[in-house]
Amino acid sequence: MISVSAAKIYIQESVKALPPVTVALQEATGLVLAEDVFARTDIPAFNQSSMDGYAFSFDQWKTNNCLPIQGQSAAGNKEPMVVSGDNAVRIFTGAPVPEGTDTVVMQEKTKVEEGVLQILDDTLQKGINVRLCGTDIKYGEIALEKGTVLTPAAIGFLAGVGIDKVIVYPNPVVSIILTGNELQQPGSPLEYGQVYESNSFSLQSALNLLQIYDVKIFRAEDDLTVLKNQLENALQQSDIVLLTGGISVGDYDFVLEASHLCGVETIFHKIKQRPGKPLFFGKKNEQLVFGLPGNPSSVLTCFYEYVIPAIKKIKGNETIVEVIYAPIAKTIQKPESLTCFLKGFYNGKTAMPLDAQESYRLSSFAKANCLIQLNEGIQTYKEGEMAEIHLINK
Repeated sequence: MISVSAAKIYIQESVKALPPVTVALQEATGLVLAEDVFARTDIPAFNQSSMDGYAFSFDQWKTNNCLPIQGQSAAGNKEPMVVSGDNAVRIFTGAPVPEGTDTVVMQEKTKVEEGVLQILDDTLQKGINVRLCGTDIKYGEIALEKGTVLTPAAIGFLAGVGIDKVIVYPNPVVSIILTGNELQQPGSPLEYGQVYESNSFSLQSALNLLQIYDVKIFRAEDDLTVLKNQLENALQQSDIVLLTGGISVGDYDFVLEASHLCGVETIFHKIKQRPGKPLFFGKKNEQLVFGLPGNPSSVLTCFYEYVIPAIKKIKGNETIVEVIYAPIAKTIQKPESLTCFLKGFYNGKTAMPLDAQESYRLSSFAKANCLIQLNEGIQTYKEGEMAEIHLINK
């Protein structure tokens, strides 16, 4: 068995980002830029009014407080406008500021009588309420750098600088292989010896939260030939394969042997942790194979701790999962030789280990918002002692 830290290093060293693809901007939410993006125009592309009011020359106003109003400038005006002398122009938010003017006064601080503008703002400064051309970004400057996650704000910003397509790292195609003769689908009656299959539901939901929707589900009986065939099918159409169950050392655990028969290279098998000790990780070319334990709580724990970091890297996201440190709310005894991940609830101050920590129980996981990592080499964590907390999306 290897340590938790060693397992995570092995995974990170084995994972590469997928080859970049070009996608429409509106389809790129949550993806990561594979190249720098450059602005195609100045933003704003012209001197622009930031509010409704009147545009004028500040120096002209200083010498003549009464300014005749010469027309108006509205958003979308296509013809450049030139204002001469001591004239002012009615202007609206987003409209071009006419040549010959440099300042905009808000309409609430003005008075108009017989077509003449009077400004009632003694604090007015030259250039106020004008967004100068190129103040947000100039043509040819880097708008967003390679490695940027495309959030809604980033998508809007790129659209605003004229970008309609981006080169990004795509989402991986993921296959889930469910192993076990005892599995029954929810909604069907349970026969003696059966259990309802929940792992595909929790894993697919967790993948959807990562905006991965191309998820294929395979089912395999506890039979080596059947499992080998299903794994071959999954490898032919997937970047990542997640197997649940069948990875321990029982007579019906065939994942390890099936992986070898399919040409999957073993990177590691078994970690000094609880839950999820029999975790398997392997590769075939650049495809990743995770053999997750069958118990539902072990499956999710291993997914959060090992699969998500791999998915982030394969999507080109080099950000490290956020870790916080907080005092635990009660004393915990654990095996000294293992790293333990406890389902917990973090209230912003302390982390409380929940009841029902057994690997087959999901009831506590359904209430958890964190995993509390209790490290190998320590047997007792006392109430109030600091521990590593991994926040999770339920």
